[in-house]
Amino acid sequence: MNIILLGPPGAGKGTQARRLVDDRNMVQLSTGDMLRAAQSSGTEMGKRVADVMARGELVTDEIVIGLIEEQIETVDAAGFIFDGFPRTLAQADALGELLEKEGETLDAVIEMKVDDEALVARVTGRSTCANCGEVYHDETKPQPADGTCAKCGASEFKRRPDDNEDSFRTRLLAYYRDTSPLIGYYYAKGQHVAVDGMADIEAVSAEIKEVLDRA
Repeated sequence: MNIILLGPPGAGKGTQARRLVDDRNMVQLSTGDMLRAAQSSGTEMGKRVADVMARGELVTDEIVIGLIEEQIETVDAAGFIFDGFPRTLAQADALGELLEKEGETLDAVIEMKVDDEALVARVTGRSTCANCGEVYHDETKPQPADGTCAKCGASEFKRRPDDNEDSFRTRLLAYYRDTSPLIGYYYAKGQHVAVDGMADIEAVSAEIKEVLDRA
């Protein structure tokens, strides 16, 4: 089973992807993670990535698709979760062509619908465990009083430098400009399903489970 998680930054895509990895033996394909791993992989594609990033240039869609192709062909998994890709209609077309070439299908595109103003409040109070990625929030889920992560016990936490209101609104605008057209694209293909991304984590997970059980 292969799915795309759609939604603006801060909607909770990464949190839900990690749950699907644990619960369903799926593999999360996050563009950033793949690029970082590729740099030290020693593969031909990895060398291309390292060279491009060393020059300070943007990684092309062709390279990202190549990295996804490597994962599909070499990783044994119950399915893949595309998190942060595709971001544009051109990338969506390229991903569709790749899946068809590999004999794979796209089973669901799950949009995590959110309220923009509530999302701003959510993101500007957010921090994560530097070790396992567990997400905390100043108001709704504070870091444990003993200073250690409740999930893995690590003691280092981090905040994204762009998790401030001005930067976040810029990222939000980029999402609506570049990525939100994918909602209509996948709706027309009969693959789009929306869930309430503002619900608590357990409720969102339950909605996604229902979607995947029907797919």
